[in-house]
Amino acid sequence: MADKQASYPTTVPLPPLSRPAEVAELLVGTIDLHCHSGPAAMPRILDHHEELLDAAEAKFRAVLFKDHFYAGMPHAILLEKLFPETNVKLFSGIVLNNASGGINPHAVDHTIKLGGKIVWMPTLSAANHIKAMAAGNSTFPKTAQKMLDPIPLSALDANGKLTDDTKKVIDLIAEADIILAGGHLPASELHILFDEAARRGVKKMMVNHPTYIVGCNDTDIRQLVSLGVKMEHSICMFIEGKSLKYSPDDLAHLIEVAGVDNTILSSDLGLQGSQRPVDGFRSITQILLDLQMPRTAIRKLISDNAAQFLNLPVSQSAAQNAA
Repeated sequence: MADKQASYPTTVPLPPLSRPAEVAELLVGTIDLHCHSGPAAMPRILDHHEELLDAAEAKFRAVLFKDHFYAGMPHAILLEKLFPETNVKLFSGIVLNNASGGINPHAVDHTIKLGGKIVWMPTLSAANHIKAMAAGNSTFPKTAQKMLDPIPLSALDANGKLTDDTKKVIDLIAEADIILAGGHLPASELHILFDEAARRGVKKMMVNHPTYIVGCNDTDIRQLVSLGVKMEHSICMFIEGKSLKYSPDDLAHLIEVAGVDNTILSSDLGLQGSQRPVDGFRSITQILLDLQMPRTAIRKLISDNAAQFLNLPVSQSAAQNAA
């Protein structure tokens, strides 16, 4: 595995597509809710401006920037102002890692006031993530320079109940009607988190890469979907590159388990040894076509389901996006 990963160039080129015109047509209006462009403490293969230009060339509708250490709303606001001709909407949010003060209601309140659209529960600082890395069960990109050792975070207290700060965060998210994402919390915590979030009025809930680090099985996915939670699968784990972990058949199975209406495909790309995020969408769209997925289903997976989370129109014609 390590030798294979080491052989990848910094940027993996887009593999040949058998149906490029159809892929290009389907990509019009795409939305990426999980883009890891830079600047970032982890080396990236492109920055936010380059991603914006790539997305505009492919006629994407929107891109949401994610960084594990900072809230990206100022970058999104300024880039959208500087380059209005791209017609790409830019968004971001905050990850509740140690750098943001952990599960910190004040950081969430600030994010909301700056127009943030998503709050991710801890990722790199999650106790579950730290445990998985220590056990060697998962690979994960490293920062360019050594950071302070993380302080393990959980949404639960010593009695297995949601912490007061987690409840405050949930209430802020519910009031603002933005997305609550599970980050790298384990499936066992996600059930408790999302059950309480639904009870408190959160309408937009999402599990990030449920089969990676998080540890959701089919039963977990079905139970969470029954609460109104969407499953977000990371394109990077199904396409050529160092993060490849699953087959097209695995993707088809996961979509079937949750249902097309409850599944979102996001790139989770920008890391080294991988395709550029927009190329990742080209690759996954080709895979979906090869799986004989209906075009209406593909549009839901790469665009319409995410649009509902961002309060954008559910569908737009290619002509509208090209205008």
